[in-house]
Amino acid sequence: MATPDGLEARVAALETQVADLTEKVRYSAHDAAAARVLAGGADRDVTEIRAEIRDFRQATTASFNAMREDLNDLRQETANGFLEIRGRLDATAAGQQQIVALLNRALGERDESGGQ
Repeated sequence: MATPDGLEARVAALETQVADLTEKVRYSAHDAAAARVLAGGADRDVTEIRAEIRDFRQATTASFNAMREDLNDLRQETANGFLEIRGRLDATAAGQQQIVALLNRALGERDESGGQ
């Protein structure tokens, strides 16, 4: 059987090419599998980071709300303290006014009785 010129060489070249392509496909499949593993890990990392951010946001919000309540309580206590002090000062002023009135009356009576 006669073979055309170069047929064996061309078949050998095609076999080499097919072997090379088979190896490249194997490497590509391996790389694709590795990429899927990495992508899956990245998805898990993103999910974990989102959960951590959500937890941080909730903790921060709770902390700020507690601080706001503390400040409101402090403001109310301060206002109550000022009201109490104001009441005491008003009572003291009223008492002093009575003392002044008594002193004026006593001095007036003294002047009327002849300076004694």
